[in-house]
Amino acid sequence: MALYAISDLHLAFNDDKPMDIFGEKWNEHHKKIKENWITKVKDEDTVLIAGDISWAMRAEDSLTDLEWIDNLPGKKIISKGNHDYWWGSISKLNSMFEKTKFLQNNFFVYRDYAICGTRGWICPGTDRFTEKDKKIYLRELIRLKLSLDEAKKAGYSKIIAMLHYPPTNEKFEESGFTSVMEEYVVEKVIYGHLHGPSLNRVLNGYFNEVEYIMTSADFIDFNPKMIIDD
Repeated sequence: MALYAISDLHLAFNDDKPMDIFGEKWNEHHKKIKENWITKVKDEDTVLIAGDISWAMRAEDSLTDLEWIDNLPGKKIISKGNHDYWWGSISKLNSMFEKTKFLQNNFFVYRDYAICGTRGWICPGTDRFTEKDKKIYLRELIRLKLSLDEAKKAGYSKIIAMLHYPPTNEKFEESGFTSVMEEYVVEKVIYGHLHGPSLNRVLNGYFNEVEYIMTSADFIDFNPKMIIDD
């Protein structure tokens, strides 16, 4: 049994949204993901997918993309990204599939770990950070704490968290997200969102004793990254 992670699948089986406009490496990227996935992930494994799942705008249009994910080996835990406009009722989403679950103000379990998280947002100190950004940022901090509190109430002390956005600004300064991760003694945080030139400078390692793991699909060559191998 192993735990893997990948983010930013950017699937578009029902939309004309080719990702190769962001570089040749994105050409038919879904085929690369599937080939790598079925080569390494087994049915007893779990894969964390940290946002930007589908380009679909409506729930009904996302179904093909979500079914494609669900049919891959392993259990999946999905959190929301900034492009996941199809995301609707969390209770409805979590009733749709046996092998795929959705994270929002709740948590799931992998062995003795609680899997918590939220979408996140750009952090203070980022260029052009506005009052509107501040409101969303503070709301996402509340959602992160709700998820973590649920896990703590259930008795879990070992925690892995998922964000879509990076946990810091471009200068790698401390943020509300890093403070919360430290307060709740989170062991590992996976995140994505960044692509292209932004991948030349990412937080990928330890920051104040918490391990941050960058999992954007193009950063990890469309190959699910092992987080824990039991």
